[in-house]
Amino acid sequence: MSSNDLVGDRDGDRDPDGDRDRDAAGARHSGRPGDVDWDALTEAAALAMRAAYAPYSKFPVGAAALVDDGRVITGCNVENASYGLTLCAECTLVGQLRLGGGGRIAAFVCVDAGGAVLMPCGRCRQLLYEFRAPGMRLLTVSGVRTMDEVLPDAFGPQNLDH
Repeated sequence: MSSNDLVGDRDGDRDPDGDRDRDAAGARHSGRPGDVDWDALTEAAALAMRAAYAPYSKFPVGAAALVDDGRVITGCNVENASYGLTLCAECTLVGQLRLGGGGRIAAFVCVDAGGAVLMPCGRCRQLLYEFRAPGMRLLTVSGVRTMDEVLPDAFGPQNLDH
C-alpha cells in the first residue's frame, strides 16, 4: 500500500452534492478546520495503525490529521531494537505532512490497536505544536481539546527570536 492509498490526492474525490470531499482514507470533510468528521478521522488513524511496526512493545499506534488544505494524512509508530530510535506515530505523520507539500494540522487523533483514542506523549505534543494551524484541535481521552489546552505555555519558534 502506498502513502497515496491513505492520503489521497490534493483535490480529493468530489461527492455528488459537490460541497464535501472524500479523501482516499474515506474521511469526509469540507477542508474548513472547524468541520471535522472525528469518526472518519479516527477510522483513518485505525487504518494507519495496521501498518505499525511494533515487535517489541506489541503496542501499535496509528495517527491521522486533517490538514488546513483539506487533506487527511496518517502515520504509524515504527519501533527499533535500539529503543531510543523508535518513532511515534506522530513523527511519521509529520513526515507525511512535509512529503505531501506541507501545510498546517487543523485536527488530530491517534488510536491504539483496539481503536481507543490515545493522548500524544509530551514529545509528540511538542512536535504537533510546531506544525499546528491556528485553533488546532485534538480528539483526546477527555474529548476534543485545543493544542493550547494540551500543551499550555508551549515553547516554539517564537521563543528563538532574539
